[in-house]
Amino acid sequence: MHILIDGYNLIRQSGVFRRFDRMSLEAGRNALMHSLAAYRRQTGHRVTVVFDAREGGFLTEERDRYGGVHCLYSRKGETADDLIKRMIEGRKEEFVVVTSDRAIADFVSRRGVAAIASPVFESRLQHAEAARNEDRRFEKDELDEEGRDDDSAAGTKKKGPSRRLSKKQRTARSIIKKL
Repeated sequence: MHILIDGYNLIRQSGVFRRFDRMSLEAGRNALMHSLAAYRRQTGHRVTVVFDAREGGFLTEERDRYGGVHCLYSRKGETADDLIKRMIEGRKEEFVVVTSDRAIADFVSRRGVAAIASPVFESRLQHAEAARNEDRRFEKDELDEEGRDDDSAAGTKKKGPSRRLSKKQRTARSIIKKL
């Protein structure tokens, strides 16, 4: 799975990354890239972040890499939205686009690509971070496997009317679970 992220959209939708962004654009980008690099190491998903560079940008799109995360800057006169659309048009693999921009979300959905809102993906990042911290704590404390609670013995009997989600909603839910 290839996760394609509208960088500044995610930064500005997030309370955590927005605080860094207020200090400087570079601080916001670095905080996001650091978090995504850790997420990539944990999940193994391919991650690409797209940033706007239209005002002071280059004549060609610039590429960078940070901790295994690909970083693209749009070329001069082009927005990150345009670059994302161009990448989706020529896609050869399964993409998931992370953005809260309704126009991009609609565009990618029409092309059969799943779009996830930035706050939803940010919560996935936070869960991954919490899981990493918890793993470190368990390793540090060297807890026995027997000491943990097992919640897998929950009952399977269901009550109430069943309700099946639409195919689009089921697809989006399954993609979010994979993240």
